[in-house]
Amino acid sequence: MPILKSAKKRLVQDEKKRYANFLKKREMRKILKEVRSLVTLKNKEEALKMLPKVYKVIDKAAKTNVIKDNTASRKKSRITKLVNSIQ
Repeated sequence: MPILKSAKKRLVQDEKKRYANFLKKREMRKILKEVRSLVTLKNKEEALKMLPKVYKVIDKAAKTNVIKDNTASRKKSRITKLVNSIQ
């Protein structure tokens, strides 16, 4: 456990940031899961409507360094490819 006052403050700050990052990552996973379920149901129009929301969540996660830029690009590319594969 931290002893110095500044170390205690840093611990509190780190915990808040960790929780905020956790929420962003959870939101990203949730929305990706929704789109994948729409794809399995062959609901292309709903999945296409969800894509801008997916991009927004992924870009925000990348902007705040929750995920890396290349990871964000890969996720967006794969989910787009999946949605476009619906017949």
